[in-house]
Amino acid sequence: MPLWGIVLALSACLVSGGTGQAADSRSFLTSDGARLHYLEAGPADGRTVVFVPGWTMPAWIFDHQIAALETRFHVMALDPRGQGQSEVAPYGYAYQRRGRDIAELIDRSGTDRVVLVGWSLGVLDSLAMLAAEGDGQLAGLVLIDNSIGEEPAPTARPGRRPDPARIDPAGRATRRAAFVAGLFAHDPGADYRARLTADALHMSPTQEQALLRYDVPRRFWRAALHSTDRPVLYVVRPRWRAQGETLVATHADARMAVFEQAGHALFVDDPDRFNALLTDFLDQRARWEVPA
Repeated sequence: MPLWGIVLALSACLVSGGTGQAADSRSFLTSDGARLHYLEAGPADGRTVVFVPGWTMPAWIFDHQIAALETRFHVMALDPRGQGQSEVAPYGYAYQRRGRDIAELIDRSGTDRVVLVGWSLGVLDSLAMLAAEGDGQLAGLVLIDNSIGEEPAPTARPGRRPDPARIDPAGRATRRAAFVAGLFAHDPGADYRARLTADALHMSPTQEQALLRYDVPRRFWRAALHSTDRPVLYVVRPRWRAQGETLVATHADARMAVFEQAGHALFVDDPDRFNALLTDFLDQRARWEVPA
């Protein structure tokens, strides 16, 4: 069977979202009528950590983090609109709506403040939420491996994005499998990659491309991040080091950690180091208390 056929078959038979831990599968209806899925674990009255994955990725990619935090923290991991087990709604793939979806999940947390952890496109979605909603519900931000609008600007990568109308299913599945493999410096295994690839093919090509065309200038993301004095942890590969140095020099409470030997999904490649950094941030830097 060709690769694309294997991927589509796995889509039907593999169960997405199982962390192997005690995470519960839940969903809620957004204010514009889309049903979004999320994973929830840990004590309901604990301090809350909310995870937002990247482009086409499911919530369960944060399995290692859920397992590490669930004994002490209330953990929520979102399947963004069209991703994982969330509804593939025919609308809502602009940054404003994606940010609102995060805000509505935070509203369900039952706590005054959360630490928001965004990875890749989840960085921009988290900053969109901050720009629109403010930082009243945030104890801190953890932003993983994406540009944040600081200088220097990223170098454009060669190649043109394909026309969604001309993407055939076989070629799309093959490209997505290659994309998934490229997330890691250390291969997580064929089964893991196949499962992730299957879960990353839920949206239509047109919807996927919409998520790669957020129509705002770079300064929008920088302004959003600098609109808050909440503590920030910027966890990146060397590609974003210079932006992180600018952030640390100009933000009131930002720090950076660089993963030299990890891929884009660095929290999967080196979960022990990432989890140690995250736990330290939650225990030592996050501003959980709401002023009287």
